[in-house]
Amino acid sequence: MARELVSRSLADTLSAAQFADLPTEVVEDAGRAVLDWLGSAFAGAVEPPARMAQQVVSRLGSSDDATIFGAGRASSAGAALANGVSSHILELDDVHKGSTLHAGAPVISAALAVAEREHTDAQAFLLAVVLGYEAALRIGEAVNPSHYRFWHPTGTAATFGAAVAAGSLLRLSAAQMLDALGSAGTQAAGLWEFNADGAMSKHLHPGKAAFNGVLSAELARQGFTGATRILEGDRGFFRATTDRYDPTRVTDGLGTRWKIRENCFKLHSCCGHTHTAIEVAIDLRQKSGWRSADALTRISDVHIETYRSGYEIVNEMNPRTPYEAKFSLAYVVAAALLEGKVDLEQFSPERFGPDGVADADIARLLARTRVTIDRELTEKYPAAWPARLTITLTDGGKLAGASDYPRGNPENPVTTEQLEAKCRTLIGGRHGSELAERAIAAVREIESYEDMSAVFGDFALPTGASA
Repeated sequence: MARELVSRSLADTLSAAQFADLPTEVVEDAGRAVLDWLGSAFAGAVEPPARMAQQVVSRLGSSDDATIFGAGRASSAGAALANGVSSHILELDDVHKGSTLHAGAPVISAALAVAEREHTDAQAFLLAVVLGYEAALRIGEAVNPSHYRFWHPTGTAATFGAAVAAGSLLRLSAAQMLDALGSAGTQAAGLWEFNADGAMSKHLHPGKAAFNGVLSAELARQGFTGATRILEGDRGFFRATTDRYDPTRVTDGLGTRWKIRENCFKLHSCCGHTHTAIEVAIDLRQKSGWRSADALTRISDVHIETYRSGYEIVNEMNPRTPYEAKFSLAYVVAAALLEGKVDLEQFSPERFGPDGVADADIARLLARTRVTIDRELTEKYPAAWPARLTITLTDGGKLAGASDYPRGNPENPVTTEQLEAKCRTLIGGRHGSELAERAIAAVREIESYEDMSAVFGDFALPTGASA
């Protein structure tokens, strides 16, 4: 595909797509993505950053266009912003390896908000989700991995995905979709500097991507023009945000090979760059038959090897807050070895303090832990997110394990039933089991809905309420 046709090709193909074009398995994957997003969005809605975003949205104007989970209703752009923030807080939302991007939070938040306001049917909504993932993941792959050095793709590339999802629901023409992409690209942002302070900006990125996507599509519908070569132009997204890009990642197989099929689901409440190492640690613990603090008495040294791009995000060795711990490869591996899991409880505030990890056992194991970058593992990224663990025992023996993919990846898949169990735990623990079952049932039956405003509209609980 000629360089100058990338943006237009994307707009032409995605604006012309119909629900009937989607293979059955793609529609099923879209439903699984919605299920997984719903658990994170609804459970995350009670977290402080989500409550702050909800309060801000409520002051931007009154409207009942779309649902904000746990906080009433707002304009479609406002609801997209609020739900986009809440669905990324718990670090349990989906991820895609090749683009290193969390598509559900921005894309589905934008799609549901517009679908509710427009009263579209579920087929139009699911098509919008698929097309949004298509744009976000393909553009993310085109600029990855060098883009990832400074830019958070969930805030940048996913803005295009949110615009496409909203544009599909607004039935934009090819020319209008191209304008929407242009406006989306000029708003695409999200810098990694937030990680230096553990700031809340990471949650803002998908919320703002969803908001900007809705805004871009709405402007395009009104005739507001955008750059026609926003991706490949001389001062476009590719050249501005990466030193190595591959435009063919956008166009290769476009319209025939659906990227949502490559979606990955997270089973641990922390950064995805830690998940493979967590899985290896849990496996070694189980094979050794360790219980409780057995690992602490048996282990003299833990050596974790990982890839460079992941290391740069998760290299904190002694986290002082739950948020820092979610980006500490050393902490989550220690927790996995000692406790056999890395769930929400492993990030309880009482486990941390101003001097670092307050949990005595984990702190002791952290003192015996090293994290290094391995060249071979780095070369595998981003097609794989590999890890290698070598444990030296107090008796001089060694245990070793390695993997390229954690559970939840297409190469190591989870079932829909497992995703339902995850959703049940997330929603049930914060909003009650009855509401959790209703949410799961709604997703199971989603294709039967003729008006998307009837699917999740009654989940807009008032602040502090529970089922």
